[in-house]
Amino acid sequence: MTAAESGREAERSRAGLADRDGFLAWVMLLPSVVYIVALVGVPFLLAIAFAFSDVTTGDPSFDFVGFGNFAEVFDDGVFWRSLRNTLFFTVVSMVLIVVFGKILANILVADFHGKWFVRFLVLLPWTTPVALSTVSWLWFLDSIFSPLDWVLRNLGLIDANVVWLGRPGTAMASVIAVQVWRLTPLAAVIVMAGLVAIPRDIDEAARIDGAGFWRRMLEVTIPLTLPVIAVAGLFGAIMTFTDMTVPYVLTRGGPTHSTDVLASWAYFRGIEGGDVGQGAAIALFLFPLLLAGAVAILRAVRRLEAR
Repeated sequence: MTAAESGREAERSRAGLADRDGFLAWVMLLPSVVYIVALVGVPFLLAIAFAFSDVTTGDPSFDFVGFGNFAEVFDDGVFWRSLRNTLFFTVVSMVLIVVFGKILANILVADFHGKWFVRFLVLLPWTTPVALSTVSWLWFLDSIFSPLDWVLRNLGLIDANVVWLGRPGTAMASVIAVQVWRLTPLAAVIVMAGLVAIPRDIDEAARIDGAGFWRRMLEVTIPLTLPVIAVAGLFGAIMTFTDMTVPYVLTRGGPTHSTDVLASWAYFRGIEGGDVGQGAAIALFLFPLLLAGAVAILRAVRRLEAR
């Protein structure tokens, strides 16, 4: 061993733990690993165990029942209605979130006076606690004191107050509207990052070639930001598919289960109804559907990035 090599070996031996990249990497990752294991991994394993048991809130003893809970859940008409509501709620909300997020992102990247204040207002729906903001919408859509009805009456668009949350069609539309209002700022921020990353010379070249706003939008901006738009849609789909707060606070799944989604029905059946096993089986059914949707969107993003 040469003198230089022996010197480097001595320096490495004297190096503290803070100078070791491998050790620091594990130290930095440890909080995330503990968080995921404690708050995601353990509840997921418990849900699997409960789904194959007869655990109830009145009798927490664990007795294995096999696929009995799943058989009973699949025979429940409310489950299938909640599944249809979940898919409709997710797909419509995701499309509207992406569309309005794209429009809002274009506004936020434009140069105008007071842009910082507009950005602050745009982020408010996302930063406000979801339960608090949904309670505000509960008053906004009230069948008697709704300011929306007051405005529509004064504009001559309606003759009497609309029971927004008391009819199946308007109740689902209201739930979707609140969800879109809540998640559009997140999609706008994601898409805005993609818009800012577009090289300015590409847009300037399109302007020089005489391309108008819509041609630049359809042939330059949207194709270059499609992967980012798909990611925004993925976040919107995941947060809508697994969300029960908006339907629970606004309608509690009514009227007649017309706004029940799988997450809320799992809560009603497992917690309020006391049948923890069936509630876990319903909640566990969310996983394969969500996994399939996420994989499909991520594969589409990979194809778009490979072009």
